[in-house]
Amino acid sequence: MSSTASNPPTDARERLRQHFLDHPHSTHTNRWDDLWAAGDFLPWDRGGPNPALVDILRDRRDLVGTPTTQVSGRRKRALVPGCGKGYDVLLLASWGYDAYGVESSRNAVKACEEYAARSGGDYPVVDEEVGKGKAKFLFGDFFEDGWFEGVEKEDGEDTPVFELIYDYTFLSALPPDLRPAWSLRLSQLLSPSASSNLICLEFPTYKPPNTGGPPWALPPAVYVQHLSRPGDLVPYGEDGHVEEPEDPPKRNEVGLVRIAHWQPEHTHEIGKGTDWVGVWRHK
Repeated sequence: MSSTASNPPTDARERLRQHFLDHPHSTHTNRWDDLWAAGDFLPWDRGGPNPALVDILRDRRDLVGTPTTQVSGRRKRALVPGCGKGYDVLLLASWGYDAYGVESSRNAVKACEEYAARSGGDYPVVDEEVGKGKAKFLFGDFFEDGWFEGVEKEDGEDTPVFELIYDYTFLSALPPDLRPAWSLRLSQLLSPSASSNLICLEFPTYKPPNTGGPPWALPPAVYVQHLSRPGDLVPYGEDGHVEEPEDPPKRNEVGLVRIAHWQPEHTHEIGKGTDWVGVWRHK
């Protein structure tokens, strides 16, 4: 997900929390879709890509490399789960990636397509030699495979993998008990290539975990403990904070390695001074 407003007032955050309160997790997709259908209360929508992602694509080529593969020259694939109105997908395409956004809300996908048709020109080609990649918005459950049909695959490839995956507010929208599945799915979808990257813009790190969600509190330790051992149950204390039994945590066989971690100079107003960027790869 990606408001033109700065830090949304407490009543907006509480209104969002109440929208999901006492509704079982199995109904949350419908609750998100209801918000997108109404369109008059989207407190997560900040009106454009996060400046931190812009900075990464422009200034951190040492991490993300080029948007095309060195061997075949094909465009790298980028994935944005929970892409909101699609700002980040359009940004990645402008840099030359074939970018895919996945949303479980049909009305969110509709909003993406309408925004792209109306404002796609706001994302011009960055490098004329590389050109612009595809920007495609897919309806489906991130944890299921149905949306794979919309991904252009290479010959002989059944399950697509992505050279760049970007998670900004997707994890914060998921109930905490889905975090093991989230981490495992990301590990499976991230290309095993040594230069492929999962970029997590960690937000909101400032919230006490016992305040509930969405958005759910995500201090950096949550990313470390879950992405180091995708799919495993991770212990949490009574205060809602993830427990850190080992430092660094022991990785399981599909665990990812964090290769960089920093506080971005630029980010949305709501996360200034508290957002972090983590970059992860397969070992």
